This record gives sequence, C-alpha cells and structure tokens, in this order.
Amino acid sequence: MKGDAFDPDCPTRLILDRIGDKWSVLVVLGLTGGPRRFTELRGLIGGVTPKVLTQTLRAMERDGLLTRTIFAEVPPRVEYALTPLGASLRRPIEAIAAWAEENVEAVVSARDRHDALA
Repeated sequence: MKGDAFDPDCPTRLILDRIGDKWSVLVVLGLTGGPRRFTELRGLIGGVTPKVLTQTLRAMERDGLLTRTIFAEVPPRVEYALTPLGASLRRPIEAIAAWAEENVEAVVSARDRHDALA
C-alpha cells in the first residue's frame, strides 16, 4: 500500500502527525544513543510533562516506533528503545534538527520583522 499525503483520507497524514509532533521528534533524538528509562528521557527532553511524555511514548509504541521493556526488579525498571522502524527516522529527524539549530536566528529575526509590521 502506497500512501498519498495530499489525500485527506490517507493514513499517511496520521503518520505525518506522529513524526511531525515535537515530542515524538525529541523522543527519537533522545533514544538514538540507546535505551533510556522514563526519567532519563524526561530529563533529557526537558519541558515535557509526565502525562504528555507517557501519551507520546504509548502512541509511538502503538505505531511500532519504539519498544517498552519491563524488567522484573524491585522496583520495576522500564526502558524505552527505538525499533528498527523508529531508528529509520533518525537520519531525517537529525537533519531537520540540524537545520533548525543552524537557522533559528534567521527564523526568529523574520518573525520579529513580521510582527513589527503587524
């Protein structure tokens, strides 16, 4: 099945919503170095509430982008890791993140100029 992102009924749009979500992007970047626990990931990402991070992780697990492994320890330990499908997003997301970091000043300046005229 091949998708068509311009078709409003195509499930491709659901996938674009997932991978275009800032928290999903940051989770992929945060897991590129290997598995992490919830608190490690939350600390690395910063600014995300536990509820939103939990929702993001569950949605990404449902979409096959990451795995959640529970270790039978006291207290139980849970780790999240990218699946091969999730890892395949790494390069495109790293490229977009690099572009954003390189162009943040130009974008902020353009916004300031625009807002000054409004």
